[in-house]
Amino acid sequence: MPTTRTTLFDPPAEYDRLREDQPVTRVRFPNGQDGWLVTRFEEGSAVFSDPRMSARRPRHDVAPEEGAGEEGLDPTFVMMDEPDHGQYRRLLAGRFTPKSVQTTLQPYLDRIVTEHLDALAAGPKPADLVQALALPIPCLVICELLGVPYGDRDGFHHATEVMMDVSKTHAERTAGARWLTGYIGDLVTSLRGDPKATGLLADLIRTADAGGSILTDRDLVSIGALLLFAGHDTTMAMIGLSALTLLTHPAQRAQLVGDPAKIGPAVEELLRYLTIVQFGLGRVAKEDVELGGQRIHAGDLVVVAMPAANRDPRTFDRPDVPDFDRRMTRHLAFGYGVHQCLGQNIARAELKTILPQLFRRFPDLRLAVPENEVPMDVHGTNYGVRELPVTW
Repeated sequence: MPTTRTTLFDPPAEYDRLREDQPVTRVRFPNGQDGWLVTRFEEGSAVFSDPRMSARRPRHDVAPEEGAGEEGLDPTFVMMDEPDHGQYRRLLAGRFTPKSVQTTLQPYLDRIVTEHLDALAAGPKPADLVQALALPIPCLVICELLGVPYGDRDGFHHATEVMMDVSKTHAERTAGARWLTGYIGDLVTSLRGDPKATGLLADLIRTADAGGSILTDRDLVSIGALLLFAGHDTTMAMIGLSALTLLTHPAQRAQLVGDPAKIGPAVEELLRYLTIVQFGLGRVAKEDVELGGQRIHAGDLVVVAMPAANRDPRTFDRPDVPDFDRRMTRHLAFGYGVHQCLGQNIARAELKTILPQLFRRFPDLRLAVPENEVPMDVHGTNYGVRELPVTW
């Protein structure tokens, strides 16, 4: 599986050749398992929307190790098929609709973005945009949503980094996952004993305790852990990488700052162009399936290379250029079908709020180091920047 990037914003170059010559091709994944890699948009969409493709799959992006499982995490609804997947997802979906995000989270998001930009302006130069904005704001938002104490952010962020770092050993990743599940387990106990507790996790506990849902305590822990680590790490990576893109693409930055109507299309284009889920998402065939001229057998692992599919020239004109005027029906940055990312509307809200305010507030914002010296996260499940030094 191609994993080595040669340019800052582009997926591994080998994807281009595979997409043209072998769009569904046999590869050996980092976990040692042979399977199929899909690099075109149409075929990738088909994998995600085909009920013959099961979400119950192994982790394909880590090195094989004796007895290695899923790093101590119970499978959640993201690794379930219908009808189980739908039963669990419906318990959560109401908090993640565009209307719910707009009414319950947007006022809070507006306030904390202003506070963090004020702190950035008052602080020393150069500053690290990851520590100043990209990390704390998604942490605050997911803590507000779930009812998790923000003061515990260093612990759960460190555990998340370890869990999602494919260069770590199985033992290290397992330790991170066990810390996180232990933390959420303690939090569930604490929230259960607090009748005034607020947030999604407390609401789920009350519903379950009243016999109004299928959730067990193990479900509550696994769902809480999933939402906590996925809800801040992915958006952190996307905010940092989007800011770096705008710092190095002055024409697109000028569009974003000069035309408020551009922010929606700009965010969608950045999501497509950057596609931070760098190792793709997998499915397992439940039965024999024809895909892209290949015969996929029951039990075969199929991975959609989302960064490659989102650069498919059959679907996107000049796909390697971030074009904020692009007319785009959809992309695969959040997946596709019934498993499409639950938190996508929160991620959009954060990007739409942070990016224009950042560059309007700091019109002279620029990198404090050469572009090729920005430290990138090439080992995380999500591609992003580790630090983003800026000055103004």
